[in-house]
Amino acid sequence: MVLSFFTDFFTYETTKSVVVKSWSVGIINRIVQLLIIVYFIGWVFLHEKAYQNIDTGIESAVMTKVKGFGLYNNQVMDVADYVVPTQGASVFCIITKLIVSENQTQSFCAEVRILTGKCVEGPRGEKRCEIRGWCPAEDDTINTVSPMKEAENFTIFIKNSIRFPMFNVTRGNFPSNIDEKYIKTCKYDPVHNPSCPIFRVGDILKYTNESFNTIGGEIGINVGWVCDLDQSEEECKPSYSFTRLDDVFQDNKVSKGYNFRFAKYFRSPDGTEYRTLHKAFAIRFDILVSGKAGKFNAVPTVINVVAAFTSVGLGTVLCDLILLNFLKGAEQYKAKKFEEVTTVHTSESNQLSQMSQESPRPRKAKLEEKHSEDSGAFSIGQLP
Repeated sequence: MVLSFFTDFFTYETTKSVVVKSWSVGIINRIVQLLIIVYFIGWVFLHEKAYQNIDTGIESAVMTKVKGFGLYNNQVMDVADYVVPTQGASVFCIITKLIVSENQTQSFCAEVRILTGKCVEGPRGEKRCEIRGWCPAEDDTINTVSPMKEAENFTIFIKNSIRFPMFNVTRGNFPSNIDEKYIKTCKYDPVHNPSCPIFRVGDILKYTNESFNTIGGEIGINVGWVCDLDQSEEECKPSYSFTRLDDVFQDNKVSKGYNFRFAKYFRSPDGTEYRTLHKAFAIRFDILVSGKAGKFNAVPTVINVVAAFTSVGLGTVLCDLILLNFLKGAEQYKAKKFEEVTTVHTSESNQLSQMSQESPRPRKAKLEEKHSEDSGAFSIGQLP
């Protein structure tokens, strides 16, 4: 077995051409080759641009600014009242409605629901558990609070700068020559005004198929950069898309929407500290930036061209499987395609060579026959 292993290991295989004159096999071969060529030209090179170096390590900075005035509980609210946090970061909230608990102080009072412990009388004569904390306790069971309608017309200004470090290319999400008049009047529209960096809140909700009256979740504003740097850098522009990021919890009865609490603290003239507690229902916006840039490079081009030429050979592999396993003339094809040459044949050929040296005339005739008739390829006629 060991000797057989070494004998089989130290062998050499060389290609052998066999011409098969079969319409069916020939058509299959050309169709497979054509499909492979179309795939590499259409998808790999034209669509995926496999001839380029790709940089996906995008560096990004985002600044935001919200504008608009609203009327809520007979009070005019501006940006300082309804935007949290106020630093203009890539993640921020726009408050649409509030539950306010005013003049809370540290004391003992009745909880809003009956629990355990000392039972006291609530503000409407009902029995409740006593607590120690900020009193009166917050009542967040109020469902009659309406959202601030003016929030639909609030606008979000997005300023985004990016850099592709591999190519040292820096771009911004709106042209540098944009004027003040344009900024004050434009609103983003995916068809008529795709370069405007100002987005109306109501339009964003419309793009995500959400209703303002029921919204209270997380909205993603996706800024996508896909740049072909073989063209002018001025053609490197962003595209915007909008998604409901917490859509999976939209029908969840346990945790639905988005809300948070914050308080404003005060001190009375006698030194008593009190506060106003706000439970805020809000729309949270996340500005998400992604992108890639490509530029021609010889290395990926050569690699993919070689891969294309190599893949064309898959047609031959498929046709061989058909010829060897599914056609009636498979045995004939096997006999012509595979031929084993051993050392015994080599010795016999050496003996024939010595015999031919003893008789020069036959040797000459044999060489002429080889030169005129043997092309190194076998031709098999039409297979049944």
